[in-house]
Amino acid sequence: MQTTAAAIFVFLLVILLHELGHFTVAKLVGIKVNEFSVGMGPKIIQKEKGETKYTLRILPIGGYVSMEGEDEESQDPRSFGEASPLSRMAVIAAGSFMNFILAIVVLSIVAFSIGEPTTIISETIVDSPAEMVGIMPGDKIVKIDDNKVDDWDDLSNSIKNANTDEDINVYLIRNGEEKLSVLRPIMKNGENMIGIVPKHQKSLIYGIKGGIQQTGMFIKLMFEFVAMTFKGQVSTNDLAGPVGVINEVGKAAKMGYTNLLLLLGFISVNLGFFNLLPIPALDGSRLVFIAIELIRGKPINADKENFIHMIGFMLLIILMLVVTYKDLFRLNIF
Repeated sequence: MQTTAAAIFVFLLVILLHELGHFTVAKLVGIKVNEFSVGMGPKIIQKEKGETKYTLRILPIGGYVSMEGEDEESQDPRSFGEASPLSRMAVIAAGSFMNFILAIVVLSIVAFSIGEPTTIISETIVDSPAEMVGIMPGDKIVKIDDNKVDDWDDLSNSIKNANTDEDINVYLIRNGEEKLSVLRPIMKNGENMIGIVPKHQKSLIYGIKGGIQQTGMFIKLMFEFVAMTFKGQVSTNDLAGPVGVINEVGKAAKMGYTNLLLLLGFISVNLGFFNLLPIPALDGSRLVFIAIELIRGKPINADKENFIHMIGFMLLIILMLVVTYKDLFRLNIF
């Protein structure tokens, strides 16, 4: 039950915010929106306001926006095809933009919840250099050798750059008095460490900064994944479909809301980034066609464009079926 609720929450929020981006910008640039649907499948409730029908459907797995003339010919002057190329590009890109905004928001909540690491010691690791020389919880490190320590980054970098063959001088404040501890860092998992765990303090500015940085890191991972794909270093075994995602969402939900939000941020970045790739049937390919239209001064034949999108959609469905099968196999469903 927990997995189901968490999966519905993640899929509904990520896809709905994506579609809300398309809907909002379409309204702003004057494109006629026929329907905005929450959920898929048979409708439960439908209310018409102005020219748009707002629908609640039975399957809580996202939603969609239906714009006039988006996938068919329309003579309506406010149809999607009649809008300027830049307006159409803005509408298409808005979905992914909203996914990135969602990621920043939820990852900022995660960063705020965890808090900003300080130079005050929360605990020392058993049998570590710090414990052996008597560094205690509550001590505040102010300097290492000749390097003044103002924040955790200063402290971490000073330890990282230290020589593990030499002692370092750690200056700290305890009960208002400055003390000196002399110790030698050790190497663990490829990094220098002295065995301290920082105390964290919650900060709104740090939370927002952390959310932006984490979103940027996830986007960087997406670029690296694409590069690995072109190098032949990625197979379908490295991909996950809806079944695999639901399984991971369930695991994250059991580990607490922080892990669930972290996964939600990653999935949102993934959806936003993937949709911008120039793959037929995705938003990215539509942007490419509009860009070509801007260059050549006239749109590509609609039938040819729709045919390319149809082929791309069929290939994506085949890929999804293969990935889903592998997800089921990994989970020992068979």
